[in-house]
This record gives sequence, structure tokens and C-alpha cells, in this order.
Amino acid sequence: MEEGKGTVCVTGGTGFVASWLIMRLLQHGYSVRTTVRAASEHNRDLSFLRNLPGASEKLQILNADLSDPDSFDAAVEGCSGVLHVATPVDFEGREPEEVVTKRSINGTIGILKACLKTKTVKRVVYTSSASAVQLNGNDSDIMDETYWSDVDFIRKSIPMMGSYMISKTLTEKAALEFAEEHGLDLVTLIPPFIVGPFICPKFPGSVRTMLAMVLGNKEEYSLLLNSSMVHVDDVARAHIYLLECPDVKGRYICSSNTVTIEQMSLLLSSKYPEYPIPTLQEVAEIKGYKAPGLTSKKLLDAGFEFKYGVEEMFDGAISCCKEKGFL
Repeated sequence: MEEGKGTVCVTGGTGFVASWLIMRLLQHGYSVRTTVRAASEHNRDLSFLRNLPGASEKLQILNADLSDPDSFDAAVEGCSGVLHVATPVDFEGREPEEVVTKRSINGTIGILKACLKTKTVKRVVYTSSASAVQLNGNDSDIMDETYWSDVDFIRKSIPMMGSYMISKTLTEKAALEFAEEHGLDLVTLIPPFIVGPFICPKFPGSVRTMLAMVLGNKEEYSLLLNSSMVHVDDVARAHIYLLECPDVKGRYICSSNTVTIEQMSLLLSSKYPEYPIPTLQEVAEIKGYKAPGLTSKKLLDAGFEFKYGVEEMFDGAISCCKEKGFL
């Protein structure tokens, strides 16, 4: 497992971002250890990971769970880098917010403690979310890494997805504080809605939301009033960039485009007239929380370059959904 660029750990390997990231790391010459929940391994076909090019020689799949913070020790042992992507996702509110947040924070701190124990980990990249930045009631049109979401504002304004958003905000803060306190080199990557093709079997939530107009999911239109977006491959590339770049520190927003609901309606209706895209008159009546835009200036100043635009995000997502039978 030690040829090439050495071994890195990616948590939550069955997810949308983590599975794409594993594919790219293998292509970059890394050996990869990834973690999946034990229940996932028994209930799910993991061939989509095992069949990746290079996986038979350079990918190990281990069991670990955020509910058991010590379970990540074996996966992290001897790694030079850790990309912590796994996160509890509960958009339906099945569990109390406190339970979701506690699992997320305790699991993350457990992973960071494993990094300290092994003494080989040079850097940790934690995958945060734009929901840790944008949701604070501030009237700024554009937000950077200095902004943090406000937990009380989320509880009042967006209860439907609140537990996820609150857990991402508080976990990123806890990770940065722990790393600072213990001298651990940790940076956080903050993506907005991630769009594009996917190799995991499950329909990713962010892709489904961004395709609400294509799918006719009218109850989600209010989430599209001002959408910051990024292609999944740019997110994977940014993870690797932050893992490898020597001088990065702190938080990095990774958002390539911000699109209004009107712009999205025009683009999708012109490119995909076969779907029930709402008209400009219809979208003008949609009400909801209009999220501010995001700036990736800090990431771009560090030398990163985005490769994909909005059309490529939608084309990749729609093509993939057709192939997998979601459209």
C-alpha cells in the first residue's frame, strides 16, 4: 500500500463526494483507505468502489462509524493525510438535532485524535458545507470565510434541514478549535450545492435538489432562489489541492458559480425543453430564503482553478441520472 504518493484515508467512502474523491486519488497515485459503516457493507454492494481503476491494488475498505469515535484508529494508522468527508445526514428530522450534532462532533474529534496518535498524518482536510457560512440573517450579498452561520437563525428560519446545517456549523468550529489546541495541521473545505455526475448508487441529495425543476419537485423550488454551485470533480480536485499545497491554512470556500432561479429556468428550458421547467412568470412567484452568494477568492488566490461551469454541472448530472434510471 505504500508505493506512489503514500496512503491517505477518506471517511464515508460510499457517499457522493467521497466516492468521486477516492477515484481521483487513485488516479493521482495515492493508496487509499476508506471507511464505511459496518451496516453499509452488509447491506450494500460496494463493487462501485472495488471496481475503480487501481482499486484492487490500492484501495482498502474498512469499517468505522461516527457513533464509535475510536473505530477510525485502524483506518488512520500510518496515513500521511486524512480527508474527513463522512457526515450524518438527516434532512427528514428523524433524530433530534442534538443527537445528530453530538455524533458528528464526537466522531470528528475521534478521527482527529487518531491522527495525533499515529504521528504520521501531515494534514487533515475536513469537508464542511456552505450551510456553516451563509445562514445568519446578515444582509451581505456575498460571503467569505469570515462568516459563520448562526444556530438560532437556522432553528428559526430553516427547521426542515436544520439538524444537518447546525451539525456542520458546530462540527467545523469544533474541528478547527481542536486542531489549533493540539497543533494539528487541519484545513476545511466549504462547498455549496455540489452538482454533476456520480458513481455512488444512491441519488445524491444536492444533485436531486438542484434538479428540482427537471424532476418537477415543486416543494424544493424555494431552495433555488440564489444557488451557489460547484461541480463534483472540482470539489474532489480542491480536496487534493488542499491536501498537497504547503501554505494553506484555515477555511476555504469552494464555489464556482452562483445562479438565480430565473437564470436556472432560462438555461434548463433552453437546453432541456422536454422537462417541465417552470417559466419566468412562474418562478417570479416563488418565495423563500434567498441565500447570499459565496466568494472563492481565498482558494483561487492559493492557486486553485475551477474547470467546470454551470452547463457542465447540469449536463453531467442529467446524463448520469438518465443512465442510472433516476430520470
